Amino acid sequence: MASKMNISAVNNFSYDDFIKTFGNVVERTSSCVAAVYSQRPFASFDAFVSAINRFIDNLPKDKKEEILRNLSDLGDHLESLSPESQRGQTQAGVATLSFEQINQMKHLNKMYKAKFGFPFVICARLNNKDAILVAIRTRLANDENQELKPERD
Repeated sequence: MASKMNISAVNNFSYDDFIKTFGNVVERTSSCVAAVYSQRPFASFDAFVSAINRFIDNLPKDKKEEILRNLSDLGDHLESLSPESQRGQTQAGVATLSFEQINQMKHLNKMYKAKFGFPFVICARLNNKDAILVAIRTRLANDENQELKPERD
C-alpha cells in the first residue's frame, strides 16, 4: 500500500514508476498525479496527497467535472472498477444490496446524474450501503457548487 512506502523511495521513482504506482489515486485520471510529479521531493506522504488535492482544487470547474464523469455509477459494474474501488464498495456492502435497494440506487444515480451531469461520488470505504443511500438522497438537494466542493477524509 502506498501510504506505507518510504517517502524517499517515492521521491526517487522514475516518472513511469510514479505513474504506475499512483496513477489511479484519482480513479481513471492519472493526469492528476502526473501533474504533481515535478513537485518532488515531497516532505511526507501527506505533502504528496496535499499536492494532488491542490492540483484538483485549482482546476477550472469543467475539468473537475471531467474527472467526475470518468467515474462509474456507484454500485454499477463492480467487476470493472479498480481493485481499490471494488474493495471499498464491497466493504460498504454495495455488492450485497437487495433487489429493491439496487433499483433504488439505480434510480437515485440516474436522478443525480441528470441534475449534476456526473455520477454520485462518495468514499464507500468510510460508509455502509444504508449511509450511501441516505447520502445520495440528501445530496440531491445540493447545488452544483456544493457537489464540486471536495470533502477530505
